[in-house]
Amino acid sequence: MTRDISPTPRDRLREAVERALDGDWQAAHGIVQEHDTDALAAWIHAVVHRMEGDSANARYWYRRCGRELRENVSTRAELQEIQTALLVG
Repeated sequence: MTRDISPTPRDRLREAVERALDGDWQAAHGIVQEHDTDALAAWIHAVVHRMEGDSANARYWYRRCGRELRENVSTRAELQEIQTALLVG
């Protein structure tokens, strides 16, 4: 008997954060688009748009997740915050 070991949505979001931390914001963006109703996915989406340099789109996604753009926080630090949130949640 084989078991389905498909990644969970949280697994996919963790992967998106890892890819973004590795500098591959395009791959991270593709993953979070699959989960656009999830608040943590929206937060990651906002950060990858910051990485891309698209601040208008980033602000939109920050509003979607109920957060504000914190220009004094690096994208790396913010992605590490998201990693922690994914571990706790």
